[in-house]
Amino acid sequence: MRRVFAAAALIGLLAAGSSSAADLPLTLEAKIPLGTVSGRLDHFAFDPDHKLLYVAELGNDSVGVVDLETRNVVHRISGLKEPQGVAYHAATGTLYVANGGDGSLRLFQASGFAPLGSLELGSEADNIRLDPWRNRIVVGYGKGALALIDPATRRKVGELPLDGHPESFQFDETGSRIFVNVPDAAEIAGLDAVTGKKVTLLDSAAAHSNFAMAVDPDQHRVIVAFRSPARLVAFDSGSGSRVASVETCRDADDVFVDGRRHRLYVSCGEGMIDVLAQAGDGYDRVARIPTVSGARTSLFVPATDRLYLGVAASGSEPAAVWVFRPTP
Repeated sequence: MRRVFAAAALIGLLAAGSSSAADLPLTLEAKIPLGTVSGRLDHFAFDPDHKLLYVAELGNDSVGVVDLETRNVVHRISGLKEPQGVAYHAATGTLYVANGGDGSLRLFQASGFAPLGSLELGSEADNIRLDPWRNRIVVGYGKGALALIDPATRRKVGELPLDGHPESFQFDETGSRIFVNVPDAAEIAGLDAVTGKKVTLLDSAAAHSNFAMAVDPDQHRVIVAFRSPARLVAFDSGSGSRVASVETCRDADDVFVDGRRHRLYVSCGEGMIDVLAQAGDGYDRVARIPTVSGARTSLFVPATDRLYLGVAASGSEPAAVWVFRPTP
């Protein structure tokens, strides 16, 4: 299996214009088996206090807990309903799990994974983000809203309405605005993070299926990966103007900024990770790393300097988290 991957990676590297496998900007360092886990994997969260990676095992109705130091699964939270989003709140030591199947937001004590309660959001609870500026948890759900959760009382304290179901959303570098992908409404909305008023509307220029999003705080950019057509577009987070556009792999579900190396990592369901390097105001694709068809969710963790990719079970290969090490 390692030889097959190495050969495929070299082909992708040469296609991107590099000279040898030694030039790969991402190297497959390890595969962490998740055990008997069926179905699709969704999003991840990192717990820096305990060096844990939480994996939303959507098709298995569970969350896998991976110790990143030993690279083993140390616990599994079962009995969930299509978990999609996960987040760890360090101040209260709480794990939040958003369930698409029943619209619930379930809370667990991260030290022992005891259940702490559940909030019923209505339908299709999805992505979760921490709001450190106002000490709250923000959850996308339903036909169009971001729920605001107070981590102290563990209650919903408000919501910000949208024109359709929210996919990925991110705070700008100041925390004053939330940019939200709303593919059902074919828009990228910028909301005032306090009032929820729509203050910015980014021009998608007829591109659709905008699921993945990241913010580059150093470059003051909002970065959106579209699926139709498969393109990555960068916007100025202040003015909302388009500043760069580049073709990328198909079926993108996550994009991350590697600020140290001035790179972007785009994980795609077609079985690729695109590595883009900043070049002037735009980006150049420096490598296309082959993975596995359907492996589209990932998480880049600057604290560990690793990119983690979720790979569902297929054939004789169990579900796993692939660990990529950026170089140099």
